[in-house]
Amino acid sequence: MSLFGTTSGFGTGGTSMFGSTTTDNHNPMKDIEVTSSPDDSIGCLSFSPPTLPGNFLIAGSWANDVRCWEVQDNGQTIPKAQQMHTGPVLDVCWSDDGSKVFTASCDKTAKMWDLNSNQAIQIAQHDAPVKTIHWIKAPNYSCVMTGSWDKTLKFWDTRSSNPMMVLQLPERCYCADVIYPMAVVATAERGLIVYQLENQPSEFRRIESPLKHQHRCVAIFKDKQNKPTGFALGSIEGRVAIHYINPPNPAKDNFTFKCHRSNGTNTSAPQDIYAVNGIAFHPVHGTLATVGSDGRFSFWDKDARTKLKTSEQLDQPISACCFNHNGNIFAYASSYDWSKVRIPRPALGAARQQSRALGWESIGLSCDSSPDSHHSFGQSPAHGKCPVSVSGHRLPCPWVQKDGQAGG
Repeated sequence: MSLFGTTSGFGTGGTSMFGSTTTDNHNPMKDIEVTSSPDDSIGCLSFSPPTLPGNFLIAGSWANDVRCWEVQDNGQTIPKAQQMHTGPVLDVCWSDDGSKVFTASCDKTAKMWDLNSNQAIQIAQHDAPVKTIHWIKAPNYSCVMTGSWDKTLKFWDTRSSNPMMVLQLPERCYCADVIYPMAVVATAERGLIVYQLENQPSEFRRIESPLKHQHRCVAIFKDKQNKPTGFALGSIEGRVAIHYINPPNPAKDNFTFKCHRSNGTNTSAPQDIYAVNGIAFHPVHGTLATVGSDGRFSFWDKDARTKLKTSEQLDQPISACCFNHNGNIFAYASSYDWSKVRIPRPALGAARQQSRALGWESIGLSCDSSPDSHHSFGQSPAHGKCPVSVSGHRLPCPWVQKDGQAGG
């Protein structure tokens, strides 16, 4: 438990210690970087719920820490507090009232962080790393759902050390999402299970995966009545599936599209294909954001099957993303994601600080209201390298007009 300090100024900026100008493309869109970012790759992000005044951003990292910032209306960020695990933090979520944060870690535990007292206690235990964590608020119960590489899905009353329920998974849990009364869990070997959470959690349906490669991320979307109706599923093969639970016409309504690829499909050159690392739906307009190992984020209209906007390319993969509760702020993490296997960590403090200047670690927020021209699904962004930073992108989302059509 500690209040984390500011980043050293050594080696920052676009100039090296010898005075020569270097290319700094870790933040090509000049987004406002969050201060005091983690010292290793960021694996998860989450904004505070609407019940909490203001905007607070939580990030979990491979430095074993989870950090909290206040994001002000002008986009500036204030470090608030930090908690530690004994292993990398793989997922984070908020309680519905915004008073607590739940964290899942490779140390095989999950913790509950009380923000009022700045105290964290263990609330869950697995036999392998805990990959996902979600808070469930039902009319007749409240609990924390954890998914693990030990092939179990567990539900916890935070007041007890024993799980309320344990459900066996066919394989290791890779990603999950919850919007009451629905949960979706994607596992190794392309497993895909939908759960209903009314009365008590139970398996609703097992779905044959619409994707041919390893699942990486999943996000539930809602219908016009604000009820969960389907999900978007991303894979390591630069592809996203849009899948409705009970579509009127499954062959027409369910579809997949290519994304986070380079060199295009209309050339003879080999195509570079990158993992889709995160998916987030806009809370108001229902458009979705995808982020990938190519170092770009893109916005899509799933209903019009149109790409709305693609970012400039960062020099590292984008490892996570999220919208705030009203969709005015989009946050994303620029971090090495091991998609190019291991790269040596800097051995000296000075080298470490220089790597920070090149984008190894940072966090930020900024404004951009100019969408790209539209493209049909399947056209793709370009190539990326690998540093560690979390950035936020303030977006008033002007490209979605009131009539639901994409703006120009």
